[in-house]
Amino acid sequence: MLKVGETAPQFKLYDTDLNLVFLKDFAGKKVVLAFYPGAFTAVCQKEMCTLNRAMSKFEKLNAQVIGISVDGPFANRAFKIQNEISFPILCDFNREVVNMYDVAEENFYAIDGYTAARRSVFILDREGKIAYMWLSKNAGQEPDYEEIERELEKIK
Repeated sequence: MLKVGETAPQFKLYDTDLNLVFLKDFAGKKVVLAFYPGAFTAVCQKEMCTLNRAMSKFEKLNAQVIGISVDGPFANRAFKIQNEISFPILCDFNREVVNMYDVAEENFYAIDGYTAARRSVFILDREGKIAYMWLSKNAGQEPDYEEIERELEKIK
């Protein structure tokens, strides 16, 4: 299990335009990694849209939001377009990153063999260390968006 203060695991994932995106691409910025279970589900849509509406606040705090799900790039692209999401949505279809970050939710919704991302948020400081982490107790639980902003404000 990852802990606050540890260096975040590095990764590379495809975005919705089929470009490889590396976590190291955001070095020097605060990063909000928002793992969500699935595109086009009600709570995920609300979460990503809430984060998107707060982008001007995040930008003032020099923070980059990145959404990550196990959905493929085509479903995530449609989800991103439909919801006019301005931040990167990355596709962990092989589930490497959800396993690295210990947020793999196996047998999601009692679907035998289906692994989704557990709804969770990791805030990384400018050096790539985990400054904050939140993991949901259940898929219907959203993060505390104001707490995310407060935690970002603490990072210099």
